[in-house]
Amino acid sequence: MNSTRGAAAANQSPKGGIAFDGEPGMIAEARHFTADFLAQVRTGYGEALSGRLIGTAQLVVSELVTNARKYAVGPCLLDLELADDMVEITVWDSNSTLPLARAADPGRVGQHGMEIILSLCDGFDVRRELVGKRITVRLAVAA
Repeated sequence: MNSTRGAAAANQSPKGGIAFDGEPGMIAEARHFTADFLAQVRTGYGEALSGRLIGTAQLVVSELVTNARKYAVGPCLLDLELADDMVEITVWDSNSTLPLARAADPGRVGQHGMEIILSLCDGFDVRRELVGKRITVRLAVAA
């Protein structure tokens, strides 16, 4: 882990972020960071975030960070924000190849991450950056 940012000032939407160097424990660390951030938002901002939402956010983060670790060499950034009744999860990595959701195939072993993410999210955006790509997933707070 390189750095973290705590929740934003009280008059702004809560934001947090963390940077990883691609180390082996980054996936678990990203899940813990997500749970801790959303717990702080729940208690510090009085937001009604369900345990189910927190678990879903951890699953989405796990899938995105796993893909970043598996397919991109080097750093990965995770940003979280509560905005407009949505939890926004943004992951940046250094690989400019856009992710591909495959057609459902119960016989396929692995490579179901994008299918899982798309089935859980209320919004999905991916864009190439000068270096790599940035994926943003939105989860509705009131699901």
